[in-house]
Amino acid sequence: MAPAPPATAPAAPGVQLDGLIRRRGERLVLREITLELPAGGTLALLGPNGAGKSTLLRVLAGLLRPSRGRCRVLGHELPRERHAVRGRVGYLAHEPMLYRDLTVRENLVHRARLLRAPIGQVDELLAATGLQRRASFPVAALSRGLTQRTAAAATLLADPELLLLDEPLANLDPVAAEQLGALLDARPFGVARTRVIAGHDPDAALAEADLVLGLKDGAVALLAAPAAITDAEIGALYR
Repeated sequence: MAPAPPATAPAAPGVQLDGLIRRRGERLVLREITLELPAGGTLALLGPNGAGKSTLLRVLAGLLRPSRGRCRVLGHELPRERHAVRGRVGYLAHEPMLYRDLTVRENLVHRARLLRAPIGQVDELLAATGLQRRASFPVAALSRGLTQRTAAAATLLADPELLLLDEPLANLDPVAAEQLGALLDARPFGVARTRVIAGHDPDAALAEADLVLGLKDGAVALLAAPAAITDAEIGALYR
């Protein structure tokens, strides 16, 4: 009889938070957040301005330290094991983190070198984003939509397993928003991605998320699967 194949260990959750607290001085910006998002799932972050959505994304990106509690992404403790997820987490901030005096290509090459990603991915992403004709343009000369597209391309370098997206379609015209949304939904290198998306559109969040986290004054006001959320709960979140 042939030996049984070895058991495969279950995939680590994409995101695990346990009593996460983040302070800014004496102010509590995030208050006792606990949740688990399976690998490959999508978490939507909803809430009014100042609710703590961007702060939570920055904690998940390893840019801010939790003041208390635990934060694990892709099975690794942050910030202690931040090096273990280098290149595996892509963060698209609300304000694109690009060098405005460098060209589109120079920005992508610089990011690829930092992440130790294959430089060949730069040309693939320029093609995927339709930026080949603007590759030699400085970022300062680009429209808001093209700047966001460049930032998205930089975010997708190194095939990240976890995407952190902070209002990625804000301030874009409908055509640019559709193009950028399609790019972020696509998996050009075949990677099954976990996503955490902050935004203000409840309808979009309920349509594409597996789990919705509503924040209000840094606290959890709503945490449920989309099918379990009522219009009244969404309305209360923004009052």
